[in-house]
Amino acid sequence: MMVEEILKLLKSKNLMELHKVLDAINSADIPSILEQLDEENCVVVYRLLSKDKAADVFAYLDSDIQEKLINMLTDAELKNVINDLFMDDTVDLIEEMPANVVKRILKNMNKSDRKIINELLKYSDDSAGSIMTTEFVDLKENMTVVQAFEKIKKIGNIDNIYTCYVLSMTRKLIGQVQLRDLLFAGSNDFIKDLMTSDVISVQTTEDKEEVAKKFDKYDVNIMPVVDREDRLVGIVTIDDAMEVMLDEVSEDFEKMAAVTPSEDGYFKTSVFKHAKNRFLWLLVLMISSAVTGAVITKYEKAFEAIPLLVAFIPMIMGTGGNCGSQSSTLIIRGLAKDEIDTKDILKALWKEMRIGVIVGIGLFIANYIRIMLQYNNSNIAVVVGLTLIGTTVLSKSLGCILPIAAKKLNLDPAIMAAPLITTIVDTCSVMLFFKIAILVLGI
Repeated sequence: MMVEEILKLLKSKNLMELHKVLDAINSADIPSILEQLDEENCVVVYRLLSKDKAADVFAYLDSDIQEKLINMLTDAELKNVINDLFMDDTVDLIEEMPANVVKRILKNMNKSDRKIINELLKYSDDSAGSIMTTEFVDLKENMTVVQAFEKIKKIGNIDNIYTCYVLSMTRKLIGQVQLRDLLFAGSNDFIKDLMTSDVISVQTTEDKEEVAKKFDKYDVNIMPVVDREDRLVGIVTIDDAMEVMLDEVSEDFEKMAAVTPSEDGYFKTSVFKHAKNRFLWLLVLMISSAVTGAVITKYEKAFEAIPLLVAFIPMIMGTGGNCGSQSSTLIIRGLAKDEIDTKDILKALWKEMRIGVIVGIGLFIANYIRIMLQYNNSNIAVVVGLTLIGTTVLSKSLGCILPIAAKKLNLDPAIMAAPLITTIVDTCSVMLFFKIAILVLGI
């Protein structure tokens, strides 16, 4: 409805009214409108945004829309946008743009900003340094509150002014003070008397996923980043931490579904790339499943003796896979939230084995009753029941051990999720089924 109204105003050339309409829309909602417009209308609408709002909207846009706008904006317009972007957003923009566009962006930046950008780009993609911004408020402990406010006003509009960091003469982080504390303090009070020295910080080389976890652990909205000498070099804000967590969750979901992770969205990824990301895993799982087929073929004589055994294979394999998926999902979640550590492997295994025994006994009883009512064959009922107990214990044990082992080997635990565990359990459960059948039925 909003897009139709905007198109109507564009058609009637009522740009003053359109400017008022756009001014009333939240910056985060405008990108979805721009995506539905053609290139010509898109740039017209963007140019009608106020200077500050244009920068906010630009940060929310997808990289392909950003590239189109950059190509259509004049150097003066592009310079205004870049100058109003926060430094971390500028770094993200440069990392996603092609070389010719990056060249134009850097051309329209001042020398000091280009130097900062080049420094930030040197950090590893997985490090805290890659997601930090260098825009923050820094104070000295011998400053008064009046001097602190003068410094804050001089720094101007930055991503976060609510937390001010206190630095030594060598720029080492020695404390922090909240803006609200400054507001209620006396004009001549010293910063050293208002600051807290217990500051949670991270190093530039620390893994960004671990940094994101610290936001949750310490319940903070901003995290200072220091170098090896404890000198403050930047901050990570809550929005960047949330983006890291969302990316990690998306990646884990893809790995748990046996899909090679892709940085692009579903519709932006080509059909061929989707197929390539899925094919290798499917091929591996298919070959692995062939092992299960070979096991079934090995026990062909057991089928001939008691054909009814074949009917229970899908149920046993499915139950094993489901049990393994339950355990692996909970273990992977526990590892992600730091509730489970690699040293807890025996403790977790013992717990999952006991769960498996209880679940297995429940399934034994349910299937014994069903088989007796349907087939009136107690021997088959015992074989299936014992197999279910063994399968549940085995699958829950594997669902526990494999993700923790992957973590111990510095691999992503998500790769040891449902598809892989199900394939292993399928083979093991079929072998167990026929071993028990041979022992109990004397085949």
